[in-house]
Amino acid sequence: MEKFFWVIRAFIYSFLFKKIGKKSYLGKPLFIYGYKKISIGEKVRIYPHARIEVHGDGRIVLEDNISIGQSLHLISGGELLIKKNTTISGNVLITNLNHDYKEIDKHIMEQKHLIKETEIGENCFIGYGAAIQAGTKLGKQCVVGANSVVRGEFPDYCVIVGSPAKIIKKYNFETKRWEEVIKNE
Repeated sequence: MEKFFWVIRAFIYSFLFKKIGKKSYLGKPLFIYGYKKISIGEKVRIYPHARIEVHGDGRIVLEDNISIGQSLHLISGGELLIKKNTTISGNVLITNLNHDYKEIDKHIMEQKHLIKETEIGENCFIGYGAAIQAGTKLGKQCVVGANSVVRGEFPDYCVIVGSPAKIIKKYNFETKRWEEVIKNE
């Protein structure tokens, strides 16, 4: 019965958002800012307590068939794209925005935003509590481990874990297996 209300909420929000696709539903959000700059594709499931913010000229695009766990925090001041068939666990932060901190006599929240495009590739899995920082680009079918802090560019078909996150496995198309990355120490 509760999901029925989520569908009704998505219908009501369809007049506020730039776009909400068919079969998408939205659990009761914690906070949404910049509705008209948020596009949600078809069959997107967003569980309760999401905080979604779009500042300045930013925008957020969630493609089709995305599942997002509770307490998601999305912050965008530029282009933030999450591609289709992606699963995002609970308590995840994804951003393309940092605050400058160089002016030592000025509160950080009053300093300019530093924007770096962030993109989550198709068919990715983001583990519980992960932080995807500004400028991160995940390739197709990347797996991010729980509580990982991710920054940088990562190729298709890799497993990324840690703080700071590093690639620990890649898919080998010749052997058709996920193989550990050999570390040179």
